[in-house]
Amino acid sequence: MIRPARPQDAAAIAAIWNPVIRDTTVTFTTAEKSLQGLAEAIASQAFLVAETGGQVTGFATCSPFRSGPGYARTMEHSIHVCATARGSGVGRRLMDALETHARSKSVHSLIAGISGENTGAIAFHTALGFAHVGRLPQVGWKFDRWLDLVLMQKVL
Repeated sequence: MIRPARPQDAAAIAAIWNPVIRDTTVTFTTAEKSLQGLAEAIASQAFLVAETGGQVTGFATCSPFRSGPGYARTMEHSIHVCATARGSGVGRRLMDALETHARSKSVHSLIAGISGENTGAIAFHTALGFAHVGRLPQVGWKFDRWLDLVLMQKVL
């Protein structure tokens, strides 16, 4: 089941997101998500969760791509699925729901900023109809090395 996130989902979301932050180059951030920060994000932006058997197994969220009125209809999204749910269709269902939500808010374009090392996410987004629109070499720094950022876009 895909549903809007609730503040009480913050711990489950953190349990999915923080190991990705701490242990991988999937995201360039090194600051783990706090429960309070997640609860605030849930309250202030589009935030969906996948629930399987009463457990949160993934989430998707979107927020403004850049500030300023000219970018109001372009959003950047994040999606993460717990290890045990990968390959089960949870990610696809989350993205379908997020796209439906974005369309209802007159969003024209979704942007994915993906670590160049995250070939699985690049393939996932390609399968969902996202186009590769750019690669920014060596813009991320994590684990004492430079990382590329791949930009993908889907016009809704």
